[in-house]
Amino acid sequence: MSRGSHAPSLTTLARRALAEVFEDTPGSDRAPVIVCAVSGGPDSIALLHVLSLLAKARGSRVAPFQLTACGVDHGLRHAAAAELALAQGVAEGLGVPFTVREVSVATGANLQARARAARHEALLAEADARGGPNALVATAHHADDRAETFLLRLARGAGLRGLAVLPPRDGRLVRPLIRARRADVLTHLSRHGLPSAEDPSNLDRRFARARVRHDVLPALLALDPRFVEHVCDVCDELAPLRTSLAAPPEGREGLGRRHREALAHMEKRAAAGADATKMALRLPNLRSATYDSSAGRVAIHSASSAPAPHPEPEVSGSSRKLL
Repeated sequence: MSRGSHAPSLTTLARRALAEVFEDTPGSDRAPVIVCAVSGGPDSIALLHVLSLLAKARGSRVAPFQLTACGVDHGLRHAAAAELALAQGVAEGLGVPFTVREVSVATGANLQARARAARHEALLAEADARGGPNALVATAHHADDRAETFLLRLARGAGLRGLAVLPPRDGRLVRPLIRARRADVLTHLSRHGLPSAEDPSNLDRRFARARVRHDVLPALLALDPRFVEHVCDVCDELAPLRTSLAAPPEGREGLGRRHREALAHMEKRAAAGADATKMALRLPNLRSATYDSSAGRVAIHSASSAPAPHPEPEVSGSSRKLL
């Protein structure tokens, strides 16, 4: 994600991102439907405007698509209604259909995570209603969001899969602005005279993300102005791991937690240099597992294909360790 003296416009960055998305989307006789998630904040207003330009463009390298917008009211802040009203006004001015969906999120622990999950579910429901299972949801995450999320995950001890944050596409969720910086968003709003509302929680240092945004990230950018770009490059490099680790490796479907944890422990021991020839595990349905050093992975065998048996390891009580 190199940024020279003439950085691409927000519209150009979004067009490139969508072109990649549509390349990976199965063809259809109908133009794909994109539901733009809009809260009224600067990022989502800028995304809505950019997508409206691309949806109307003729001769663009982006395939034609139908654009609608949706705001989600979590019922947690009184100001949210006014912010969504602002978003609706912008959408109507752009000729984009706008819907508000209300969700209920109880106060308590992990409030932000539960609100995010409820919002995601509501947006997918709106996409289903507008365009069926192939409709996409566009969110306004940008490169600074990606760097913040990466730092938060890193601080909390996430593994490689957990650090592959905010990919350009995640199933039906697309992020057309993920190559843009926050400054690009603000420049776009100013250039086009677009109104937006700022969520006060973004300035509240009681929240970890606000502390990262206003304290940690600026310090790292002072060390290297391209820090955000470097983080995005790392996330892109980790993306294949995110996909490969998301699904159970072949042969592990249906295994209980006890055996899955034992297999994971086998892999960790092999990675740490343990003698793979002495590792084996008996599995349900007359299957067994050994570590294939040449392939660098656990191999699962049926009864007919199993190699010469090793001494059977045990999985101990609460630690679930392979002995």
